Amino acid sequence: MEFAESTRKKCAACFRQFNKMEHLVEHMRTSYHSVHEPACAICNKHCRSFESLREHLLGPLPKQECKNLFKILGCNFCLAILESPNALRVHQHRCRFTGVTRGTTAEPSNNLGLRDRSTVVNNGFSRGPPQALALACKMVDGGNYGSIYGCARVCIVDEYENRIFNAYVQHSNPVNNDRYESSGIRAECVRDGMTLKQVQRRIEELLCNGEAMWKIRSPKGGKAKILVGHDLHHHLQSLQIEYPPIMIRDIAKYPPLMKTSKLSNSLQYLTQTYLGYEIQTGIQDPYEDCVAMMRIYLRMRNQVHRREDYPLASDPRNRNNFALSRQSELERMSPEAMLAISRSDFYCWCLDCT
Repeated sequence: MEFAESTRKKCAACFRQFNKMEHLVEHMRTSYHSVHEPACAICNKHCRSFESLREHLLGPLPKQECKNLFKILGCNFCLAILESPNALRVHQHRCRFTGVTRGTTAEPSNNLGLRDRSTVVNNGFSRGPPQALALACKMVDGGNYGSIYGCARVCIVDEYENRIFNAYVQHSNPVNNDRYESSGIRAECVRDGMTLKQVQRRIEELLCNGEAMWKIRSPKGGKAKILVGHDLHHHLQSLQIEYPPIMIRDIAKYPPLMKTSKLSNSLQYLTQTYLGYEIQTGIQDPYEDCVAMMRIYLRMRNQVHRREDYPLASDPRNRNNFALSRQSELERMSPEAMLAISRSDFYCWCLDCT
């Protein structure tokens, strides 16, 4: 029995064990382990999401050695392990807000209107034009029996949390339910707002930044901005705007932030868990939502991972990494060597910085 246990093959990433090396090779071929996956800093176990990593460290059945050390040196917001209790205290002060010391809630939006600022001066230095914009909408019910669900207010902020667009949107149908208790929107605000065409034109100007929509291909080298949001499909649908998927960063569909491979987390939960404060507790302000989404995006984008020449499993240059023709060669490799050539099956947002 002891001999059988000693010959089991263990995956270097998730520690699953296999009787035969060929079974481990098959596992590595389909698991897409990579440096871009969340991993336990104590035992180096890879997890498919931060939710599963949280369960590994803090869940109902955590790994005991990891749990004990994490209790002393771990940060509950980013699940990092620090070298000393003092380093943890310093880190926690900055960790909640992506490395920028700010208040715990977004400032209230007192004035509606438009404001552009291409360069923001903060903390004594000047920063260049932002490369990402966060968008949030608030909806009302219109039409017969509330059958038409549409955007009544839209807000956009830049990377530095400046509100650059904030407006009410007119409806061609009468508003039956303004949802004032949660949205703070009155029917008269919608009636006096901008038309949908005006809103579409202004949003496209901000996103495309002078580049033709049909020319937008990649976030690198172009003028167009990355669009950040939560469940952006419904927001863009309500605004009747199409934007290239390659330029969209949806925190509801980003694999490391999802509850499971099929189930998303709410923005309220993500803000509480990864930023450490509550939102949407009363009348919901889209500016507050935008700030939370941008902070979460920047936190994910600022992760430090090992640089890889071809980081995506879908890249044609990785096609032969686990090819069937290499089966015998792969079986002679160590689990660590196979992990080194494996790649992620999702686009990590840290690649936006490269």
